Amino acid sequence: MLKSIKNIVCVGRNYVQHAQELNNPVPQVPLLFTKPTHSLAEANGSELILPGNRGQIQYEVELVFHIARRYEPGIKVDDLVDQMAIGIDFTLRDVQTDLKGKGHPWVLAKGFINSAVITPWQPFEGLETLMNIDFSLEKNGQEVQRGNMKNMIFDLPTVVEYTAMHLGLGQGDIIFTGTPAGVGPVLDGDTLTCKLAEQELGSCIIKLTK
Repeated sequence: MLKSIKNIVCVGRNYVQHAQELNNPVPQVPLLFTKPTHSLAEANGSELILPGNRGQIQYEVELVFHIARRYEPGIKVDDLVDQMAIGIDFTLRDVQTDLKGKGHPWVLAKGFINSAVITPWQPFEGLETLMNIDFSLEKNGQEVQRGNMKNMIFDLPTVVEYTAMHLGLGQGDIIFTGTPAGVGPVLDGDTLTCKLAEQELGSCIIKLTK
């Protein structure tokens, strides 16, 4: 599942309340960043090893979309995307804050090993259908985040077009589309569960290294 992924594109601050909870300005155009493929891991119920010696790590649950073919101007999202998943964009928040303060790129805070977790792929049933379905994240059985793509600042067609224009977009690429409000820290032993319309799609158990 993971070996065929070519590029990982992520959208930052794509929900107003999330931008506000971190005291960040709401972007005027999609805020893109990338992760290396070394950051990929599967939410398959097993232990997930994360660095516990680099400051606080926070979870950010997101909808993730798999690109089935090369982008062409004017192509509809429903013809471009073939699969979707729930993802967790793990962030070294203390590291990110330090990098932002220095005006440096975020890669060390966003691209570490196992920082891009995705559930098994699900068939993409179209934008209209997905607009009526919430996605959520539970930590130790308690819901901590809930979102719906209809609340994105930049909808998926806009993100796709902007990404293709500036970075290119082709078969095997995936897009993390941003996280709703409610991000928070993970601790050693926490269980994170990703859900779509109350159906569990995947989970992981956090193991922090010392």
